[in-house]
Amino acid sequence: MSDHDILSDAEREALSAILLEPELPPQRVLIVDDDQDARELLKQFLALAGIRCMTAASGESALKLLETTPSIGLVITDLRMGHVDGLDLIRQVRESVRAELPIIIVSGEADVKDAIAAMHMSVVDFLLKPIDTGKLLELVRHELGMSL
Repeated sequence: MSDHDILSDAEREALSAILLEPELPPQRVLIVDDDQDARELLKQFLALAGIRCMTAASGESALKLLETTPSIGLVITDLRMGHVDGLDLIRQVRESVRAELPIIIVSGEADVKDAIAAMHMSVVDFLLKPIDTGKLLELVRHELGMSL
């Protein structure tokens, strides 16, 4: 270290290590809904806010994507779907290696029993359709660690 250096050798090494770390890929949101129009509308809305999204038309395809796509950082799911509905999807995620994954439920048909069951599975929030887009965007940004 010379007289003109403001960093010690240890500080310089630490800084180099940080600068050489590979950048993590941006996190994606997985939108799960059996209604194609609802999926695409939500995807376009989030894309306009700079949020990368993937979609799945069923709980089964969502589970496959979760196994193969580590960049998924948040799931937004409908409740009423085919064979694997939203609550089944959440249960299976909570029992997997992705158990801590944040999940937001967006549903047009939900009763108090469903909402209570979802909250017991530690979902971020339960939004009823029509969606308050401002609230949804705030939740998504918060869960992905994006500045507001």
